[in-house]
Amino acid sequence: MSIQHQLERADLLCKQRGVRFTPTRRNVFTLIASFQGAVSAYDLLDKLKELEPNAKPPTVYRALDFLLTQGFIHKVESLNAFLFCEHFDEDHPMQLLICNGCGLVVELHDAAIHQAFEQQAKLNGFAIISQSIEAHGQCQQCQKIAPNTQHQVPS
Repeated sequence: MSIQHQLERADLLCKQRGVRFTPTRRNVFTLIASFQGAVSAYDLLDKLKELEPNAKPPTVYRALDFLLTQGFIHKVESLNAFLFCEHFDEDHPMQLLICNGCGLVVELHDAAIHQAFEQQAKLNGFAIISQSIEAHGQCQQCQKIAPNTQHQVPS
Protein backbone atom coordinates (compact mmCIF):
# COMPACT_ATOMS: atom_id res chain seq x y z
CA MET A 1 0.00 0.00 0.00
CA SER A 2 1.41 3.41 -0.91
CA ILE A 3 2.42 5.96 1.70
CA GLN A 4 -0.12 8.38 0.21
CA HIS A 5 -2.90 5.81 0.72
CA GLN A 6 -1.71 5.19 4.31
CA LEU A 7 -1.72 8.94 4.91
CA GLU A 8 -5.29 9.21 3.61
CA ARG A 9 -6.39 6.34 5.89
CA ALA A 10 -4.70 8.00 8.88
CA ASP A 11 -6.28 11.36 8.04
CA LEU A 12 -9.74 9.78 7.91
CA LEU A 13 -9.20 8.01 11.23
CA CYS A 14 -8.05 11.24 12.88
CA LYS A 15 -11.19 13.01 11.63
CA GLN A 16 -13.37 10.16 12.93
CA ARG A 17 -11.61 10.28 16.30
CA GLY A 18 -11.76 14.07 16.51
CA VAL A 19 -7.99 14.52 16.84
CA ARG A 20 -5.77 16.97 14.96
CA PHE A 21 -3.45 15.54 12.34
CA THR A 22 -1.18 18.59 12.19
CA PRO A 23 1.35 19.16 9.41
CA THR A 24 4.22 18.10 11.69
CA ARG A 25 2.40 14.91 12.71
CA ARG A 26 1.71 14.21 9.04
CA ASN A 27 5.37 14.78 8.16
CA VAL A 28 6.60 12.43 10.89
CA PHE A 29 3.97 9.85 9.86
CA THR A 30 5.16 10.05 6.24
CA LEU A 31 8.82 9.83 7.23
CA ILE A 32 8.37 6.81 9.49
CA ALA A 33 6.19 5.10 6.87
CA SER A 34 9.01 5.52 4.35
CA PHE A 35 11.57 3.67 6.50
CA GLN A 36 12.10 -0.04 6.01
CA GLY A 37 12.07 -1.20 9.63
CA ALA A 38 12.58 0.59 12.90
CA VAL A 39 13.95 4.12 13.11
CA SER A 40 15.20 6.20 16.03
CA ALA A 41 13.69 9.53 17.00
CA TYR A 42 16.96 11.30 16.18
CA ASP A 43 17.11 9.78 12.71
CA LEU A 44 13.55 11.01 12.22
CA LEU A 45 14.55 14.45 13.50
CA ASP A 46 17.37 14.64 10.94
CA LYS A 47 14.89 13.86 8.14
CA LEU A 48 12.24 16.19 9.57
CA LYS A 49 14.70 19.09 9.60
CA GLU A 50 14.81 18.81 5.81
CA LEU A 51 11.07 19.62 5.79
CA GLU A 52 10.91 21.77 8.91
CA PRO A 53 14.29 23.44 9.53
CA ASN A 54 13.30 24.63 13.02
CA ALA A 55 12.32 21.16 14.25
CA LYS A 56 13.78 20.20 17.64
CA PRO A 57 13.73 16.92 19.60
CA PRO A 58 10.50 17.82 21.48
CA THR A 59 8.81 18.38 18.10
CA VAL A 60 9.55 14.79 17.06
CA TYR A 61 8.76 13.30 20.47
CA ARG A 62 5.37 15.03 20.62
CA ALA A 63 4.54 13.77 17.12
CA LEU A 64 5.71 10.24 18.02
CA ASP A 65 3.57 10.28 21.19
CA PHE A 66 0.56 11.23 19.07
CA LEU A 67 1.29 8.53 16.48
CA LEU A 68 1.74 5.92 19.24
CA THR A 69 -1.50 6.94 20.93
CA GLN A 70 -3.36 6.65 17.63
CA GLY A 71 -1.81 3.23 16.94
CA PHE A 72 -0.09 4.37 13.74
CA ILE A 73 3.31 3.19 14.99
CA HIS A 74 4.80 0.78 17.53
CA LYS A 75 7.72 1.41 19.83
CA VAL A 76 10.50 -1.16 19.64
CA GLU A 77 11.48 -0.90 23.30
CA SER A 78 14.76 -2.81 23.15
CA LEU A 79 16.04 -0.62 20.30
CA ASN A 80 14.45 2.63 21.53
CA ALA A 81 13.10 3.00 18.01
CA PHE A 82 9.76 3.21 16.22
CA LEU A 83 8.12 1.04 13.60
CA PHE A 84 5.33 1.96 11.21
CA CYS A 85 2.21 -0.20 11.60
CA GLU A 86 0.31 -0.91 8.40
CA HIS A 87 -2.61 -2.33 10.39
CA PHE A 88 -3.29 0.82 12.38
CA ASP A 89 -7.01 0.83 11.68
CA GLU A 90 -7.53 -2.54 13.39
CA ASP A 91 -7.03 -3.58 16.99
CA HIS A 92 -4.47 -6.38 16.85
CA PRO A 93 -2.01 -8.27 19.02
CA MET A 94 1.61 -7.57 18.21
CA GLN A 95 4.90 -9.37 18.66
CA LEU A 96 8.23 -8.37 17.15
CA LEU A 97 11.11 -10.42 15.74
CA ILE A 98 14.30 -8.35 15.65
CA CYS A 99 17.43 -9.34 13.75
CA ASN A 100 20.59 -8.44 15.65
CA GLY A 101 22.59 -8.68 12.43
CA CYS A 102 20.87 -6.32 10.01
CA GLY A 103 18.22 -4.68 12.20
CA LEU A 104 15.23 -6.14 10.35
CA VAL A 105 12.06 -5.95 12.44
CA VAL A 106 9.15 -8.25 11.61
CA GLU A 107 5.75 -7.49 13.11
CA LEU A 108 3.67 -10.56 13.95
CA HIS A 109 -0.03 -10.67 14.86
CA ASP A 110 -0.43 -13.99 16.62
CA ALA A 111 -3.60 -14.09 18.72
CA ALA A 112 -2.57 -17.39 20.35
CA ILE A 113 0.66 -15.87 21.71
CA HIS A 114 -1.27 -12.85 22.93
CA GLN A 115 -3.93 -14.99 24.63
CA ALA A 116 -1.35 -17.28 26.25
CA PHE A 117 0.52 -14.26 27.62
CA GLU A 118 -2.70 -12.71 28.93
CA GLN A 119 -3.69 -16.02 30.53
CA GLN A 120 -0.33 -16.37 32.26
CA ALA A 121 -0.61 -12.82 33.56
CA LYS A 122 -4.09 -13.52 34.90
CA LEU A 123 -2.96 -16.77 36.56
CA ASN A 124 -0.27 -14.75 38.31
CA GLY A 125 -2.70 -12.04 39.44
CA PHE A 126 -1.28 -9.49 37.04
CA ALA A 127 -3.34 -6.96 35.10
CA ILE A 128 -1.54 -5.99 31.88
CA ILE A 129 -1.84 -2.34 30.93
CA SER A 130 0.48 -2.40 27.94
CA GLN A 131 2.41 -5.19 26.31
CA SER A 132 5.54 -5.45 24.19
CA ILE A 133 6.80 -8.87 23.18
CA GLU A 134 10.14 -8.73 21.39
CA ALA A 135 12.45 -11.56 20.40
CA HIS A 136 16.01 -11.01 19.17
CA GLY A 137 17.83 -13.36 16.84
CA GLN A 138 18.95 -13.66 13.25
CA CYS A 139 16.85 -13.32 10.12
CA GLN A 140 17.17 -15.85 7.33
CA GLN A 141 19.57 -13.67 5.33
CA CYS A 142 21.92 -13.10 8.27
CA GLN A 143 21.88 -16.81 9.08
CA LYS A 144 23.16 -17.49 5.55
CA ILE A 145 25.93 -14.90 5.91
CA ALA A 146 27.10 -15.89 9.38
CA PRO A 147 25.51 -19.14 10.54
CA ASN A 148 26.00 -20.10 14.18
CA THR A 149 27.08 -16.57 15.06
CA GLN A 150 25.52 -15.14 18.17
CA HIS A 151 24.96 -11.39 18.20
CA GLN A 152 24.45 -9.41 21.36
CA VAL A 153 21.22 -7.51 21.94
CA PRO A 154 21.90 -3.82 21.28
CA SER A 155 21.84 -1.68 24.40
